Amino acid sequence: MKASAPWRSGNRATLLENGEAYFPRVFAAIAEARREVLLETFILCEDEVGLALQRALVEAARRGVRVEVTVDGYGSPRFSTGFLSELVDAGVRFRVFDPHPGLLGMRVNVFRRLHRKLLLIDGVRAFVGGINYSAKHLADFGPGAKQDYAVELEGPVVGDVLGFARAAMSADGTGERWRHPRVEPDRAPCGDAEAAFVVRDNLHRSTAIEDEYRRAIRAARREIVIANAYFFPGYGFLRDLQQAVRRGVTVTLVLQGESDSRIAPIAERRLYRHLLESGIRVQRYCERPFHGKVALIDDDWATVGSSNLDPLSLALNLEANVFVRHRGFARDMRARLDRVLGDHCRPIDAGLLPSRRFWHGLTRPLLFHCLRRFPDWAGLLPAHTPRVEVLEPSTLAEHDR
Repeated sequence: MKASAPWRSGNRATLLENGEAYFPRVFAAIAEARREVLLETFILCEDEVGLALQRALVEAARRGVRVEVTVDGYGSPRFSTGFLSELVDAGVRFRVFDPHPGLLGMRVNVFRRLHRKLLLIDGVRAFVGGINYSAKHLADFGPGAKQDYAVELEGPVVGDVLGFARAAMSADGTGERWRHPRVEPDRAPCGDAEAAFVVRDNLHRSTAIEDEYRRAIRAARREIVIANAYFFPGYGFLRDLQQAVRRGVTVTLVLQGESDSRIAPIAERRLYRHLLESGIRVQRYCERPFHGKVALIDDDWATVGSSNLDPLSLALNLEANVFVRHRGFARDMRARLDRVLGDHCRPIDAGLLPSRRFWHGLTRPLLFHCLRRFPDWAGLLPAHTPRVEVLEPSTLAEHDR
């Protein structure tokens, strides 16, 4: 299994937890931009966070900065004409990935979503993670506030993120035809972290993020901690975790206790007994909805990104993760995950799970089979090639609520 993307040395990586840490850094970076701001996000809400972002982007565009924004047509709600017109009139190039009208008030373009969360500032600073532009990522939102993470990057790996973002925004919006440069990007070293920027698409890199996870899991020596909002990977991924336990590696999963999805927990809970019987520790985060997509292996490997470990993220969505090899970064993530585990998690007790029934031996393989085949079946639906719509002043009224 060859590397999914080149590892770049000489980077600085800073872990950001929740909107309280993320949004101030993002808004400050946009305010400092002098040449270019490129932003992709799954969700942009017209709330206090979205309005603050809009103001920052408008101010940047008015001082001559090239500003390009792409939002997902499924994840983002419809915006008011006033919200969009301020952006477009200031010179912001605003795109909607795969826009579709709803059906009876419901969104139907659930497949092949643009789930990435990327921000590039002047080609020298990048933000990658799982945090959307929504007040739901702030603690004062209430019980529904999300727990999540992102990483701020400087150094040579930013060249990879920049090359990808420019390719995605200059063509069809997917970035699927972009290739990593063979030579190292021309960015001055500014730290001692190794980092790899890995994207998942539906053309050349359909298993890239999963492969990077599995490569690290197979090399684990002491400990694996995976904290992920939606966890239902395939047989191979689970088998690698089981084999790690057999080698003496401690494997801990941090999963949602208060899910914002109805279907995902049902599938996930079917795994609990299987995981526990394999020697894998399962902890449920019960403070609020857990939206993170992070992992830590041993003392020097970590990942932060947009990809869940479920069929949608691993087989359909357009995703982006950063993988980091650095003891300081891993130590920071360990401290944060230790606080989550110590203060807000409850272990799954096998003795409290529903008793095993004779049909479980049939239904569990069937469930695995259905989820493994789900992407193929989804492709049989009345699908389409995703398109990107660039909003112009003449089309803004169509996007009014």
